[in-house]
Amino acid sequence: MKLGDIMTKDVTAVSLDTSVYDAACIMRDRNVGSVPICTDDMNVEGIVTDRDIVLRVVCDDKDAHNVRCQDIMTDSLAVGKTEMDVEEAIDLMGDLQVRRLPVVENGRLAGFVSLGDVAVNTRYDRATEEALGQISTPSQPSM
Repeated sequence: MKLGDIMTKDVTAVSLDTSVYDAACIMRDRNVGSVPICTDDMNVEGIVTDRDIVLRVVCDDKDAHNVRCQDIMTDSLAVGKTEMDVEEAIDLMGDLQVRRLPVVENGRLAGFVSLGDVAVNTRYDRATEEALGQISTPSQPSM
């Protein structure tokens, strides 16, 4: 099975200059934990997660209305491709310790896949469990 078969296709992306506040409102309204950051032609530039907002805005006492997504996004980003095998994507997510993966086709955002998308397909139960184990490996807390 390919990522294009299981990915969420109805994805809301934001631009580099979108305020963190607006991105957070999109996450709340769509009930998602992240938004991809794209150029006008839907090339994926990065991703902002709810965790990024907490750690890089809230904890630093910054004004979410005045901080832009480009200032806090993760830009060293792996992406899946619509024709990528689901097993390969699961391995990639486990190796990178990420739960979400933007999916591109011809270099443009085509969808988004999460471990949840994979988990609902029982064919991948074991692989999903292994990836989640890798992702959930605790890191050493910094003191």
